[in-house]
Amino acid sequence: MSATPHASAFKSGVVTIAGAPNAGKSTLLNRILGEKVSIISSRPQTTRNRILGVCHRPGAQILFYDTPGIFAAGDRFNTRIVDAAFSAFGDADVILAVVDAAQPDRKAEELLAQQLRTRKGAVIIALNKVDLITEKGTLLEMIRRWSARCPCEAVVPISALDGTQVETLVAALIAALPEGPAYFPEETLTDATERFIAAELIREKVFRLTGEEVPYATAVTVEAFKPSADGKRVNIEATIHLERDSQKGIVIGKGGAMLKRIGTEARREIEQMIQARVFLKLFVRVQKNWRRDAKAIERFGY
Repeated sequence: MSATPHASAFKSGVVTIAGAPNAGKSTLLNRILGEKVSIISSRPQTTRNRILGVCHRPGAQILFYDTPGIFAAGDRFNTRIVDAAFSAFGDADVILAVVDAAQPDRKAEELLAQQLRTRKGAVIIALNKVDLITEKGTLLEMIRRWSARCPCEAVVPISALDGTQVETLVAALIAALPEGPAYFPEETLTDATERFIAAELIREKVFRLTGEEVPYATAVTVEAFKPSADGKRVNIEATIHLERDSQKGIVIGKGGAMLKRIGTEARREIEQMIQARVFLKLFVRVQKNWRRDAKAIERFGY
């Protein structure tokens, strides 16, 4: 009598997403989840904290950690951010290294490759932005180079922007995960609080709408996040922290126009996230050179 086939075991585990600034890590996470949980902009170092995203697929649950970009940091603040990225390696069942295939950052790639070579466990390389590559030979050479640089389970060319081969990448990640239980209910996308995501969405708008050095000197704290007395809306008060008075003028803008635009765009996305009307009040405060102040860095959550 033939044996009854066993159902495939459920697989789960932690996947740490790592890569150079602006490689597309947050865009990829949002694409996989089908929802926005990690803020994005065209500027490097938009992500500053580890962000958890929970991916649900038939027979599997992947706990993604989106980490800050890896680069050669030169000051206290950026060193702490890069250390946060590398510290996430130790928690991972799989490292997903995301590489900008269209505009490779060779120094950051080598820094990442050094870390991957010393790590025990599964590594998968995602060559992102292949939609911008016209020469097939260039892509093939990049696949060969990364296959030789460090031991890895797979090298998968993808486009996080348009979704090319993203599900192929997800299948490769699931194959590399151990058997395990589902850690979160199926409706869970992240463990980040609405308050935290609201602060991140405000900071994202500063990144996208202001120029020069302003985005990198910005931190956002939420002082109030509570329903109105009539229960018809959520009242949010948040402070945008900057390092210099000149930056304050840029963020506020002529007649308050820039601050109003930041608030309007952030409010729309916060309302979409919490499915409720929002009254958002923004303040701008200068704290001289806060990125050099260890206490301020910790107070702002980094």
